[in-house]
Amino acid sequence: MAYDDVFEVIGSFGRYQKKIYVLQTLPIVFTAIQTCLSLFILFAPDHRCSIPDLHNDTFAIQGPAHAHLVNQSVPLDIHIHSSIGEGIRYSRCEMFHHHNNSTPDRSPIHNSSLYSFECRRWVFDKTEFDSTFVTQDNLVCSKKLHRTHATMAYMAGLTVGSLAIGILSDCYGRKRALLTSTVLYIVSNVSLTFVTNFWVFTTLRFFSGISVGGLISTAYVMDLELVGPDMRMLAGMVYMLFWGFGVLLLAGAAYFIRDWRYLNLTLALPTVLFLSYHWLVPESTRWLAVRGRRDEAEKILRHAAKINNRKCPDQILVLEDKDTSVGRVSLLALRSSPLLMVRCIVICLNWLVVAMEFSGLSLNVSNLGGDVYLNFFLTSLAEIVGFLLCIPLLNRVGRKPVYVVSLLSGGIALVLTIFPILYGSSDLGWVTVLLSLVGKVGSSAAFATIFLYSAEFFPTVIRNSALGVANFCARTGGMIAPYVVDLGQVVSGDVGRVLPMSVFGTCAVVAGLLSLLLPETLNRRLPETIEDTIAFDRSGRMSRNIEMDIVARQPLNGPSEKEENVT
Repeated sequence: MAYDDVFEVIGSFGRYQKKIYVLQTLPIVFTAIQTCLSLFILFAPDHRCSIPDLHNDTFAIQGPAHAHLVNQSVPLDIHIHSSIGEGIRYSRCEMFHHHNNSTPDRSPIHNSSLYSFECRRWVFDKTEFDSTFVTQDNLVCSKKLHRTHATMAYMAGLTVGSLAIGILSDCYGRKRALLTSTVLYIVSNVSLTFVTNFWVFTTLRFFSGISVGGLISTAYVMDLELVGPDMRMLAGMVYMLFWGFGVLLLAGAAYFIRDWRYLNLTLALPTVLFLSYHWLVPESTRWLAVRGRRDEAEKILRHAAKINNRKCPDQILVLEDKDTSVGRVSLLALRSSPLLMVRCIVICLNWLVVAMEFSGLSLNVSNLGGDVYLNFFLTSLAEIVGFLLCIPLLNRVGRKPVYVVSLLSGGIALVLTIFPILYGSSDLGWVTVLLSLVGKVGSSAAFATIFLYSAEFFPTVIRNSALGVANFCARTGGMIAPYVVDLGQVVSGDVGRVLPMSVFGTCAVVAGLLSLLLPETLNRRLPETIEDTIAFDRSGRMSRNIEMDIVARQPLNGPSEKEENVT
């Protein structure tokens, strides 16, 4: 018997679990906001060199005299022929310097020389943003990659937070890890509002990433430990929908708040309310039971049964007489099977690609052309559509078909953006956006599916360690994503616009084809040992997985309600 039998006593997803689930998952709304916030606070608007000694210079031409002064001071860029339109643009990084070489014998006109140099002051287009950290700190031209470094620092923080706070969660408790992450989130993000130095900004973004990594991993574990086995797939998918709602909330807030400081502060301050979780959210009863703190777990479980109107025996948790523990097994045991090694490598590679594509497509909306707010809003909707598609399909069609089709269809759509961008006119801009949205739907569905698939594939004896390695690969993909997106800063023109989506699409197609080597996990017995996983293709339907040396007594009234039976 397993700990999961407690849900036959208290119910799989009663009123108590629903209330705690919502509380535990609400922070995910704000983790999504911070993860995508870089798109807006580090947005680089169109710009040109500022005219010296003209203190009221603006990017928009104010009149004929201003236009003449700009033409005399700033060189014209190449004539633009692209899929987003045609025209002439002023140089973003250089300006003219007139040097008078006149002598008494010759006219000043015939003795003047003209050369260009990199400017140190800029004016920015304020059509879409009043202020971003890029415009405040002039992170353009020779500093244009600084914003990519800042985004990468946040992703690096995500990696550190997932690992470090994950260890804290296992050692000191889920609730303590959740509150620690919340405090770090509040301090780092509220402080960011008042920063003027790039390196301080980047450091705070790194710590923000740590807090988000901790919140994402801790809340996910707490949610799955809260509900019965028959509700875990749904709980995981709804968890993703909270993320999608956060991205939509960011789209609306960014549209109405165009100054990066006010936007950041507005979205960071509400998280102060999560400090109340010290009183509102209990510790995970599963973690308490594993740590031998059965009295505390028993008290929480009895309260849950009362809220759910379930009768329960005098004692819910008792020690299992039979020793079902398994000795510690290293990841090196995977070497015993070349096929298993190959499959594990394929899973880790897929985590890297899916995370890179999923994060990158959200950051890439500024390269699509058109309104950045509309593009981001549509991308956010596509993300939710991808999550919703998984709910009816995963249990009916299977994990592998859903994953492979999502990854391949999304990847092919992204590769096809080559044609409207390189060979189409400006009238076909909507085709590029549509193909990008198809790619986002595919990457979202794949991202949601790989969470569930990996947990079902790896055997119990190495599941946590293997998922830790897979998560590290995902965070590595997240760190790579902003550099792929900013390939457009290195390569100019339409080639630069299409390059990020082509890279994401090609990687997705390759990863999707490699995933054909993986077995289906739907209705399969959860593997306990390395040998079970090796024999995955021959294993039968799923049976109860022994996870702990704690079991539950049967409820006094019996598991009468169908939806509360453990399957």
